[in-house]
Amino acid sequence: MPARTHPQRTHATTTITGSSTDGTWLPWWAVALPVLAFAVLFGLITGGGEAHAAGGDLAVGRILEQIQHTLAR
Repeated sequence: MPARTHPQRTHATTTITGSSTDGTWLPWWAVALPVLAFAVLFGLITGGGEAHAAGGDLAVGRILEQIQHTLAR
């Protein structure tokens, strides 16, 4: 009796562990988005008390101020 082989996987996903035998397949963004969210929130927490006025573009400051105001609601 010939040995059974697994069909070729053709979907564009990757594994967390790099092993295709464990059956845990996630798209790349399922790992990247939580990491990005953590980095942004961590940056907001650690850099919040050190804000200084900038002499550069005022539009960026207004956008950040609006985001802060929206999140504070």
